[in-house]
Amino acid sequence: AALTMMMPMAVFSQTQGFYDFKVKTLEGNNFDLSSLKGKKVMVVNVASKCGFTPQYKDLEEMYRKYAGEMVIIGFPANNFANQEPGTPAEIRQFCSQNYGVTFPMMEKISVKGDDMNPLYKWLTSKDKNGVMDSEVKWNFQKYLIDENGKLIDVLYSKEKPESEKSMKWLSSK
Repeated sequence: AALTMMMPMAVFSQTQGFYDFKVKTLEGNNFDLSSLKGKKVMVVNVASKCGFTPQYKDLEEMYRKYAGEMVIIGFPANNFANQEPGTPAEIRQFCSQNYGVTFPMMEKISVKGDDMNPLYKWLTSKDKNGVMDSEVKWNFQKYLIDENGKLIDVLYSKEKPESEKSMKWLSSK
């Protein structure tokens, strides 16, 4: 009897999917990733004081250009050389004033180490996402998720948002 009691638990604890995560916006509101079902999603860890910070402009252009097809969500993170020391209000002001950012910005999180955000544990672990292992190497690393919530690829910082890989992901059905 004990064995049958354990079975449903094992099934229940199977890996989470992208749409199972709930995060908070920069303003502290709940944001349910399941609201993005049916759209391609680019998840980017962002920072205000990085050599790659000008990619905010490229991300915003891409977000506007492909508005019906994809969503970009930015996660400020201070994991690399203290390049995102700001408060939520400072981060919002910086993004708006300097880059006119309108894509969804989430709360500041950790993208590596012991305090890594659960979503990033999923993004970086093949055991969880079923596709690949990776590590967040620097700011402006981009994870590409398809319209079914499946991880497709990762673009490292130096790769522009509208790279060849990214365009292939966008055009795939």
